[in-house]
Amino acid sequence: MDMVIPILTGIVGLVIGFVSFKMFQQQMDANRRSEAENHIQQLTQNAQREAENLVKEAKIEVKDLLFQAKSELQAKEKDKRNEMQAADRKLVQREEAFERKVDQFDKRDDEMRRKEQTFKKQEESLAKRTVACDQAIQEHRKALEQVAGITTEEAKRQLLSEIETEARLDAALLTKRILDETKEVADRDAREIVTRSIQRITRDYVNEATISVVQLANDGMKGRIIGREGRNIRALEAATGVDLIIDETPEAVIVSGFDPLRREVAKIALERLMQDGRIHPTRIEEVVEKVKGDVDKLMRDEAEKVIFEVGLSDFHPEIVKLLGRLKYRTSYGQNNLYHAREASYICGIMASELGLDVKLAKRGALLHDIGKVVSQEEEGTHAMLGAELAKKWGESELIVNAIAAHHEQVEPLCPESVLVAAAEALSAARPGARRETLEAYVKRLEKLEALATGYSGVDKAYAIQAGREVRVIIRQGELSETESFALSRDLAKKIEQELTYPGQIKITVIRENRFIEFAK
Repeated sequence: MDMVIPILTGIVGLVIGFVSFKMFQQQMDANRRSEAENHIQQLTQNAQREAENLVKEAKIEVKDLLFQAKSELQAKEKDKRNEMQAADRKLVQREEAFERKVDQFDKRDDEMRRKEQTFKKQEESLAKRTVACDQAIQEHRKALEQVAGITTEEAKRQLLSEIETEARLDAALLTKRILDETKEVADRDAREIVTRSIQRITRDYVNEATISVVQLANDGMKGRIIGREGRNIRALEAATGVDLIIDETPEAVIVSGFDPLRREVAKIALERLMQDGRIHPTRIEEVVEKVKGDVDKLMRDEAEKVIFEVGLSDFHPEIVKLLGRLKYRTSYGQNNLYHAREASYICGIMASELGLDVKLAKRGALLHDIGKVVSQEEEGTHAMLGAELAKKWGESELIVNAIAAHHEQVEPLCPESVLVAAAEALSAARPGARRETLEAYVKRLEKLEALATGYSGVDKAYAIQAGREVRVIIRQGELSETESFALSRDLAKKIEQELTYPGQIKITVIRENRFIEFAK
């Protein structure tokens, strides 16, 4: 019993405490709800105030926008009104101008009518005057016929007869003058034609000056030079442009050609081929190309030797090269390089005797014929071409003048230029220096080659057999057989028209295909 009471007391206490806690909790919840409601009420009031402010601001902005739009609309209306007023004024002005023009046109129309009437009256008056003039002319003509005793037709015939007589007299005088001029020109041309014809006559010394002899180790070498079916000799002739003559002459082959440079290349190439022992078309072409380079070097060396002999120096390498090429050119049988050397000696001696510039005189005389190197390639005389080359490669003005003036094509600027012309003439005029027939012969062969190379598709052309044959080599694949045949016929006709030559000339057109490949 004693224990039950404390337990009950404890339980009652717990119940009272729980109830008290619940009541406290409810009180706290009620306070919180009250605070929340107050907070919500405050937020609501704040939101209402902000909303009212936004509405007021929006109303103000709307009013401003409406006012601004109204102002812009009024401004646009004002501008439009001004434009319409300006357009109205322009329209009024145009109408006034149009009315003025209409008035002017009306005035002009009235004036034109008045002028037309005036012109009609003048035309009628003119017609009457014309008729009167015709009648007066007829009366005057009849009076003249009565006085002269001849009719108008007879007077016309007499006048025409007199005019015809005067015209015939004038024509006779003109014809006489033309005939006199023609005779003078014909005499000059006839002399030139006769001279050229005489120069074309073949002499023995032409053959001597156009052949070279290559000595052989034995006659058995001739067969190797000819090759199987003649292919070696054909390849050598095609590569060098000369004619190889293999006859009964023991241990010798004759190289024939009008160009000394080609003969020299062929001679050296043949000698090297015989030393090497390998003689076939491919090797022949290789050796010929190498010999051409060696001959170029030989020409430069020869030019440098001549320059040293005459006591000069400081030449441009291109000038030395041009001077060296004169070694294998001739003028009427006289070697051009040695002619230049001789002229330089003579010119230097004369300059020394006269107290002039010896170096200048020698230099001008040595270079006076360098234009002959390119005279076949360029238009112009060799004197003017040489002067241009000398100027191009840095020679002085006096040297250029000496070269240009040595055939009196320009006026000499100094005494040395006159001496150069005199030395050139002395060197060429000494007995035995030149053979005019050889020069004409060489020029004819050069012209023959130039005619052939002027055709499209032609690679090379060589005049051989003393000008009795021209060998034309066609570039591979450019001309067909028919075109090659037509070329030979055209070339034959052209030669007949433009050249004068003895006998006949054979045209050989060579067209072959070569296929080369290398095994690696």
